[in-house]
Amino acid sequence: MLEIKNLTKTYKNGKKAVDSLSLTVRAGEIYGFIGHNGAGKTTAMKCVTGILEYETGEIYMKGKSVKDEPLESKHSIAYIPDSPDLYVNMTGIKYLKFIADVCGLDKEKRENGIRKYAGVLELTNSLGDLVSSYSHGMKQKLALISALMREPELLILDEPFVGLDPKAAFTLKEQLKAICGRGGAVFFSTHILDVAEKLCDKIAIIKAGKLVVSGETNKVTGDKSLENLFLELTE
Repeated sequence: MLEIKNLTKTYKNGKKAVDSLSLTVRAGEIYGFIGHNGAGKTTAMKCVTGILEYETGEIYMKGKSVKDEPLESKHSIAYIPDSPDLYVNMTGIKYLKFIADVCGLDKEKRENGIRKYAGVLELTNSLGDLVSSYSHGMKQKLALISALMREPELLILDEPFVGLDPKAAFTLKEQLKAICGRGGAVFFSTHILDVAEKLCDKIAIIKAGKLVVSGETNKVTGDKSLENLFLELTE
């Protein structure tokens, strides 16, 4: 589903934000990407989604190169950054219809998707309000609906649980499992290690741009908690 090979990204100030990163996310997997602030998680995700250019390495989505086939490779993915930029002067429903238009969703799929995911995330009654009136958590829910309604094969999320109340967080976990249940995959970063340990099939820990460890969650953690392992590996 997603293959990253020897990805390296260096900023103009000479800082190497990502250093020879390699990992693979397969269909049916929820893959957690873990690291301190500034470890390179967000930079790597922006390279994966084509937002940032990178010097060396290859990134493939469903076998298509992000560099050589940018549109084709991103056709079946959805990405939500850690701070989604929403059009705050739109109403919630107008924003979702705008995203549906951009992504080419037909009328039936968009209506069904909006109805379903606004319902499960309990935002239906607020879709007629301006996004500028939304709380942080409501904006996060709106961004999630805009991604989930597309039913992506690969969902990429940067800190998706920040700002969500416990019920919404539980609902999101169930939706991530559902994506994998229908043959898709999820790649997400988080600082909530308890969530990652319980939810993820695989995890990768990154430090100063370099991959420290990766693999099946239970094999990586062994007899330790993910929190203890993370602190041990990143000290």
